[in-house]
Amino acid sequence: MWWFYFFLQTALLIVVRLLYRVRVVGLENMPKQGGVLLVCNHVSYVDVIILGVLSPRPIKFLSYEGFERSWITRLIMRTMRTIPVAESKAKDAIHKASDALKAGEVVCIFPEGHVTRNGGILPLSRGFELIARRANCQIMPVAIDGLWGSIFSFRGGKFFWKMPKHFRRPVVVVWGQPFDATDHETTRFKLLELASTAFALRPSLQGHLAQDVIRGLMIKGNSVALIDRTEKRRTFSGYLILTLSWFFAQSLKKTTSRSRVAIVLPPGIGAAIANLACVLANKVPVNINFTLGRNQVLHCLKQADVDCMISSIIFKDKLKEKFPDFPWSDNFIDIGDSLQKIKKRKLLSLLGLLPFLPTSIASRLLGVPRRGGDAEAALLFTSGSSGDPKGVVLSHRNLLANLRQIEDSDILPEHSTLLSSLPVFHSFGFTVGIWYALSRETVLVTTPSPLDTVACVNAIKEEGVTITVGTPTFLRPYLRRATKEDLKSLEWVVAGAEKLPDDLVQGFTDELATPMLEGYGITEASPVISVNVPNQIDEEAPHGVWQGHQVGSVGRPLVGVAVRFRDIESNKILPPGQIGLLEVRGANIFNEYLSDPHRTREALVDGWYRTGDLARMDENGFLYLAGRLSRFSKIGGEMVPHGTVEYTLLKVLNLEGSAEIVLAVSSQVDSQKGEQLVVLHTMEMDVEAVRKGLVAAGLPNLWIPKLFKKVPKIPILGTGKLDLNTLKQLAGG
Repeated sequence: MWWFYFFLQTALLIVVRLLYRVRVVGLENMPKQGGVLLVCNHVSYVDVIILGVLSPRPIKFLSYEGFERSWITRLIMRTMRTIPVAESKAKDAIHKASDALKAGEVVCIFPEGHVTRNGGILPLSRGFELIARRANCQIMPVAIDGLWGSIFSFRGGKFFWKMPKHFRRPVVVVWGQPFDATDHETTRFKLLELASTAFALRPSLQGHLAQDVIRGLMIKGNSVALIDRTEKRRTFSGYLILTLSWFFAQSLKKTTSRSRVAIVLPPGIGAAIANLACVLANKVPVNINFTLGRNQVLHCLKQADVDCMISSIIFKDKLKEKFPDFPWSDNFIDIGDSLQKIKKRKLLSLLGLLPFLPTSIASRLLGVPRRGGDAEAALLFTSGSSGDPKGVVLSHRNLLANLRQIEDSDILPEHSTLLSSLPVFHSFGFTVGIWYALSRETVLVTTPSPLDTVACVNAIKEEGVTITVGTPTFLRPYLRRATKEDLKSLEWVVAGAEKLPDDLVQGFTDELATPMLEGYGITEASPVISVNVPNQIDEEAPHGVWQGHQVGSVGRPLVGVAVRFRDIESNKILPPGQIGLLEVRGANIFNEYLSDPHRTREALVDGWYRTGDLARMDENGFLYLAGRLSRFSKIGGEMVPHGTVEYTLLKVLNLEGSAEIVLAVSSQVDSQKGEQLVVLHTMEMDVEAVRKGLVAAGLPNLWIPKLFKKVPKIPILGTGKLDLNTLKQLAGG
C-alpha cells in the first residue's frame, strides 16, 4: 500500500498548493530516522492533509474510529495506515501507536482530541504522554496557523456551512525541536510558543493599520459606522468618517513636521477622526491621559517630543473646570473648527467617488502605504500607577496582530453594536474603542465618560447595544442605575483592567440578566492577552456545551499568545498549575519603551515580556491571576498579597458590594520584618474589631495589618485603577 500512499500524497499536495499559500518553518528539525511522536494543535479537518503532504517521512495518524464508518473515509484511513481510536478501545490504540514508534515510524496525535472550538489550544488529553513514555521516543511539537476561520474549522460554531474569506488562504506550519518524553509536562507551553511563532508569520501583519481601517469603513459604506452621543445624538457613515479623516490628515501634514501628535479628546467622533487622520498622514497619535497631574502630563509631552495638540475648544473649556493647570500646547488644533473649514464641494466630491472605488484603489488614491510592519503606529503611556508613565511604542504589526486575535476569539462577533465609553488614552479604549470598531463590521456607540452611568445605560437602551466594555469600577454603578429592561439588548459585558469581584458578576447575572466575561490585557500587549468567551453548544463536549469561560479566571490566551510562568525566587520556568511571574510572547507584544533601553531590557527578555503579574494556568487552559507583583509585600520572608487582604477586609466590614472604593492596602518599610501592611480607609472603623474579624476569617497572623490610616479619598487613576504610587506615599512607604 506504500505506493498508493505516495500517490495520494502527491495528488493532495497539488490540491493544497492550489488552495493554500503554505509557509513551512523548521521542517529540518524532523529526525531522518527513528520513532518520533508528532503532537500538533488541531485547527481544522484538513490538518491531517497539510501535515501529510509536507512531511518528508510517512506519518501514521491516530484518528477517530467513527471516520471508518463510511467506505470512502475508511479507504482513505486504511491507505494512510491510520490508527483508529475508540473510547472503548483506547488502550489498543496506545499499544499500536507505541509499537509503531518502537519500529521507527512517525506517529501523529492531536492531543486536544478534537478540532479547536476557539482557535486556541484546548486541554490536552494524557494519551500522548502514555504513548511517548511506553515507546521511549522523542516528542516533536508542530503548530498550524491560518486555518481557523476556514470552512473546515469550527469558527462561528459550525463546520463547512460558511463562505471562505480568502482564496489561496495563507497557512503557516512550524515544526519545533524534538524533546524527550520525560519532559512531557511542558508540551502545552511548547505548543503555545510554536503557535505564537506561526501566528507571527502571518503576511497580513506586515500591513498598514490604515489599510485595515479603510477596508472596514469601505465595507460599511453609507451604513452607520459610529453613533456619537456626546451632547446630541449624531450618526456617521463609513464613507463620511473616511472622508473627514482624510481631509483632516491633509491639514495635519501642513501644521506640523514632527512625527508624533498629541490628542486630548474623550471617546467620540472627534477622537476617532483625530487618530485615523494621524495614521493617514503618516503621523503617530499620542493620546494624553488628561487626568494625570500637570507634571506627569509634561513628562509625557516632553518624552513624546510633540509640538502640536488636537482637541476642541468645547472640551478644553470643560477640562479647565477639573484640571485648570493642564499644560495646553501653543500649537492648538481645534478639530471641530478644522472640520468645518473643509470646503463642501471637496467633501461631496470624495463622498460621491468612494462608493464606486474598489478598496485597493481607494487606499492608493488616499496615499496609504501598503506596509507598516514594525514601524511605530501609536504611542501610549502607561497609567503611571507605580511611577512615572512609560511610553509604550506600538507598531502597526502589534496593533494588527491584536485586532486579528480579538477577531479570532469571537468576543466581539460580526455585526455587533459596541458601546465604548473608555477613554482613548486607555489601551483597551484605544484598540477596541477605535481601531477594532472602525476596521470591522461593528457599529460603534460612544459616550464621553464611563463615569456617566446614566448616559451609558440610556445609550444601551436606545441604540440596542449588544456588547459593552469597562472596568469593574466603572461598571458597578449599573447595579443601582439600570434595570433588566434597560439592558435587554446586551448579550454580555466584557470587564478588565482590574480584578472582577464575584459579587459584581453575580449582581449582573441576577439583577440585570447580563453575563459578565472577564479579560486580561496590558498596554505592552496592545493590549488584550486573554479573555473569557461565551459557551457554545457542542454535541461532542460534555453535557453538549463547550466551556468558553470560567468564573474567577481571565480566560484562555488569545490565538498567537504564548505564556509561561517563572519562579520569582529561583528564576526557573514552572510547570502548569503553579503560580509564578507571568511572561507572555506574541506578535502583539511591544518592541520598546520610548527612549528607555534600560527598562526595555528589564521587561523584554529573549522576546518574552515580563508582565509583573503573578498567575497560573489550569489543566483546561484558563489563566488565573494571583495579583500584581508590586501589590505583594515580603513580610518575614513570606509574600503577602494586598488584594486578598483588601477582599477579606471588605467581607469583614460587609462592604463587598460598595459602589465606592473605601479602602486600599499598601505597605511601608519595617526594620524587623522587611515590610508591614498599611490600610488606607475613608470611613470610621473600630480597628481592633476589624483585626479580630480578619482572624476569624482565617487570615494568617502575618497578613493582618497593624497600621490603619484614614484618608480623604482613595486615589484612583483615570483608567479606573488604583494609583499605587500615591497609595505608597500616603502609606509612608
